[in-house]
Amino acid sequence: MTAVEGFLAGPAGTYVAIVAMALGAYGCRIGGIALMSRVKVTARVERGLRALPGSIMMATVAPIAVQSGLAAVLGLAAALVATALTRFELAGVVAGLATVAAARAIGG
Repeated sequence: MTAVEGFLAGPAGTYVAIVAMALGAYGCRIGGIALMSRVKVTARVERGLRALPGSIMMATVAPIAVQSGLAAVLGLAAALVATALTRFELAGVVAGLATVAAARAIGG
């Protein structure tokens, strides 16, 4: 084990990882701002940017829900419907959690 590996494997490694992730996140934000300052925001680009957070969430959550079984898929569907109808994310969270709890309570 090298000195750097030993340092990172110790207690300081956690702090180094947190700082590195924070710098990476900050770099992504600054890079996005720098990139978008050069892009002309048309109606089409604006629609795409508005859809992006939902797309990222679905790309992250959908595979997990599919692997977790029917109750998770039903909860995700309920959350999507509730959020789409109310335009209030907390309503989607409540509907999704309630659906998963109910599905698991009845054996799903």
